Amino acid sequence: MAMIKPFKGVRPARRKVKAVASPPYDVLNSSEARKQIIGKPYSFLHVVKPEIDLPEETNLYDESVYQKGKENLYKMIKKGVLIQDKKPCFYLYRLKMGNIDQIGLVAGASIEDYENDIIKKHEFTRAEKEADRIKHVDILNANTGPVFLTYKARDDMNNLVSELIKKKPIYDFEADNGIRHIFWKIDDEKNIEKIINIFKDIDYLYVADGHHRSASGTIVGQRRRKANPEHTGEEEYNYFLSVIFPHDQLYIMDYNRVVKDLNDHSVKEFLELVEEKFETSSMDTPYRPESLHNFGMYLDGTWYKLLAKKGTFSEHDLVKSLDVSILQENLLAPILGIGDPRKDKRIDFIGGIRGMEELSRRVDTGEAVAFSMYPTSIEQLMAITDAGKVMPPKSTWFEPKLRSGVIVHLLD
Repeated sequence: MAMIKPFKGVRPARRKVKAVASPPYDVLNSSEARKQIIGKPYSFLHVVKPEIDLPEETNLYDESVYQKGKENLYKMIKKGVLIQDKKPCFYLYRLKMGNIDQIGLVAGASIEDYENDIIKKHEFTRAEKEADRIKHVDILNANTGPVFLTYKARDDMNNLVSELIKKKPIYDFEADNGIRHIFWKIDDEKNIEKIINIFKDIDYLYVADGHHRSASGTIVGQRRRKANPEHTGEEEYNYFLSVIFPHDQLYIMDYNRVVKDLNDHSVKEFLELVEEKFETSSMDTPYRPESLHNFGMYLDGTWYKLLAKKGTFSEHDLVKSLDVSILQENLLAPILGIGDPRKDKRIDFIGGIRGMEELSRRVDTGEAVAFSMYPTSIEQLMAITDAGKVMPPKSTWFEPKLRSGVIVHLLD
């Protein structure tokens, strides 16, 4: 039984939504964010990446960064750029990107469900990144970025959503990347009750994207629960901001890899080692894999197609048969020496939204080798999670991305 809660959302005034809505904090680095906010005083990047308003040499984890984020958030509320709804609401958030069309429920997700694995996780978190998000949530007293959750699609919820979106949305705008964002408020008690009851019949929610946000929201809630002698379980800190989509609407793209060097191998030596575990053929054009266990590789100005050889991986193991695992265990670790891709600074990860051109560019301008991947499926993700297993890092890249600043959840 999944517990969800309506809340008094803080969101942009209608005319300000496009000026406020920004990319998530973790898809831009600080330099990119500084460029994006030129001429954009209301961009929510001022809240989720507040280092952009401090000297460039400022440590990203300095106390001043979080305090600047808090100052920027509450200044926007005070000026009326952001407003708060007067009663608890659910919301619907629709994303349209080409043929991709998905509608999620915006709700408070329960930290108790997170603790009890009603909300299932498929990745480990990194301590440094988790600590950063904990400070951000705690100091700002808010969930400023939603956790992307999913559930096994249900006809009753689909039918209710179909009725609710017949009403006029409160926002409908196209972001600068061409993705359309449409947003509805659900404030009538009858529909709120219907939604709560449907989710009471849903056994599990799954973290699709936002493991650090969900972990940090839970830890802040746990600390406040422990510190509050009057704790009831209904306080806002018992819930974190989430957008919950049916699984069959989600779109996962490839999550590609770039490595800085060949681990002291020559190009010839490297190719010979790769050919021990992969059937290799050169390609005339950039290769984006079209099926499982195929990989693209860009090396020394040439694209290659790699096919994992039979017997080089466990076909019946849910985790080891993932393409990200095959590449890691048969190439990245033994040949390139990337033992822990979560910590190794020699490897970088590039979302498929940037295309094959970005992989070619990175290698042509100094990196050693790039790999293009076939996307992990949502069914693989859910099967692994249901089995109580964990996926390798950077296994999934979801598109389109939710914008930050469209909705904020205050913790009191």
